Amino acid sequence: MNLSDAQNAFISYLKDQKRSESTITAYSKDIQQLSDFIGSIENIEDVDLITSEHLNNFVAAIKSDKKCNYTLKTVSRKINSMKTFFKFLFATQKTKTDPALSVGHPKYKTLPPRVLTRLEYRALRDVARTNVRLYTIVEILLQTGIRIGELARLTLDDLKIDDNKKFLNIEAYGSNEKRTVEINEIALEAIKNYLQIRPQTKAKVDSLFVTKTGNALLVRNIRTSISRAFAKAGIKSATVNDIRNTFIVHQLKNGMTVETIGEVVGHKRLTSTKKYLQFITEKPKRKSTKIVPL
Repeated sequence: MNLSDAQNAFISYLKDQKRSESTITAYSKDIQQLSDFIGSIENIEDVDLITSEHLNNFVAAIKSDKKCNYTLKTVSRKINSMKTFFKFLFATQKTKTDPALSVGHPKYKTLPPRVLTRLEYRALRDVARTNVRLYTIVEILLQTGIRIGELARLTLDDLKIDDNKKFLNIEAYGSNEKRTVEINEIALEAIKNYLQIRPQTKAKVDSLFVTKTGNALLVRNIRTSISRAFAKAGIKSATVNDIRNTFIVHQLKNGMTVETIGEVVGHKRLTSTKKYLQFITEKPKRKSTKIVPL
């Protein structure tokens, strides 16, 4: 099988597995970079001719790339993409061997999660106020801690709002299970204001967040908008995921247990939530099962 066909088969597999848009995009770019190197530098087109030496040469090349100046964490992510790619090819009998098995990851220091200060998330909120849709997106992320992909997939039917219940329905996707997340009054008010100006959509488009032309708003569009808001607010080295980090730490500080917050944000493992305990310097005065507004 040639590299191009192998790459297409891998991306189709990821889509069938319902991996997130951002994950598929990252894998696609990483494997394309590998494919370009193997094809142009190593002059190989057939995946069965690729050896561990070729892959290690690729790793060495990206490590020494002065133009891109990749961090070791990024290099490790690209290696993980490569390993997943060849594991898939070997498991589906598209290759006779898995040359990525012996390729090692570089060692690097893992930095603690970035958590926005009160001043920062208020500044982000203030910058977003001039755009009703963006403001609603920011408030939902701040007040619920859901993932950006989960927000992009929300439909009008996922809003469960009446006198007795106010929550978001988060459908299962990939390895993430279905769950519900409470909507507080701050997020609810933002949603109601947005629904009043939400554009008419095209047939079969029931996404909560849509473009001016009525198409579903994509993850990359949301990420770009928030990144611009961060820059306008003067908030440096922040990403969309830092809003989720901020929600988790805020709830832990206000007495929500690790187990409860893990269920709210959809962590599959308790260790994913426990890493945020490093930010809790004082024991909460009381335990809480309710989401405390930011």
